[in-house]
Amino acid sequence: MKKLAIIGASYLQLPLVLKAKEMGLETHCFAWPDGAVCKEASDYFYPISILEKETILEQCKKIGIDAITTIATDMAVPTICYVAKELGLIANSYESAIISTNKSAMRQAFVKGNCNIPKFRKVDSEVFNIDDFTFPVIIKPVDRSGSRAIFKAESSEEIPAALATAIDESFAKNAIIEEFIEGVEVSVETISWKGEHTILAITDKTTTNAPYFVELAHHQPSKLPEQIQKRIKEETIKCLNALHIQYGAGHSEFKITDKGEVFVIEVGARMGGDFIGSHLVELSTGYDFLKGVIQCALNEFKKPYVQIKNNAGVFFLCEETRELLPYFNKKNTFDIEKKIFEQNLKSIHNSNDRSGYLIYQSNERIELL
Repeated sequence: MKKLAIIGASYLQLPLVLKAKEMGLETHCFAWPDGAVCKEASDYFYPISILEKETILEQCKKIGIDAITTIATDMAVPTICYVAKELGLIANSYESAIISTNKSAMRQAFVKGNCNIPKFRKVDSEVFNIDDFTFPVIIKPVDRSGSRAIFKAESSEEIPAALATAIDESFAKNAIIEEFIEGVEVSVETISWKGEHTILAITDKTTTNAPYFVELAHHQPSKLPEQIQKRIKEETIKCLNALHIQYGAGHSEFKITDKGEVFVIEVGARMGGDFIGSHLVELSTGYDFLKGVIQCALNEFKKPYVQIKNNAGVFFLCEETRELLPYFNKKNTFDIEKKIFEQNLKSIHNSNDRSGYLIYQSNERIELL
């Protein structure tokens, strides 16, 4: 039986664990015990921080793993690539992992790759100079995800407090300030093999308004005009190449202005979270994205055949989406999976504040917000 190491054990990794076991693999999960819902689902669990790459490497040597991966956790990517390199397994380079998990290094790579990005500046203290920037601006930590500590500032007076929060939340104690791009937001889901990239889906997003911009819903396929989708796909390939992503899943985020300009915001060298990769891609296209990611890590990848078959999406429950409650409390024809975590709905500041989700599949887009 082949052995798969999975870095991370939160609810985000549970679909990966279940898919691996369905494929007949022995699963080995690494993470701190707090919130490790995969602890019971996996064959073996190790209470080791996903950042402790040397300790995980030594344990993986003892296990004799055949592959290592994750699906929706940026923090796990450097550890995966480091362990894979040391053991001669399939993954992107460690250098690529560092670039793709640091928003400042990522933007510098985008500049070299001639990708279209907003003006930005790296900041490591409350002393900054953005006299040449146009407001509003976005402040965010260089190395966090899930909309954590992101803030839109309309004036320079709002920046110091937002910057202090972003720097405090950052593991590297760095943040970036970048000009805000007004427009619709999408992500692009991809899988790569030996530097050849396959675009699986473009995901339309609904987010909260300023200042936090937390995602409230995702839909596939995109309803954007074909000409705009073509530009998005072209920019996606440029960005993946700029970050030297050669293998596995990719999740690229873009803003599109009313003039049709396409700006890259971020690219993750992993599957998109929020059930985008683990559920929506297969529901909308029929392609088993989870299986593809595992096959890639095992060096058994098969080029996917992708065809849009259905509409699929997910809605998130919070105080701002209270109007969704009736759909959670009855059976709908489009239901795939839904859950309420807590009845006391929170006002949402980041993705951890969500109180539930509803995943749907239909022959048409379901518009509930």
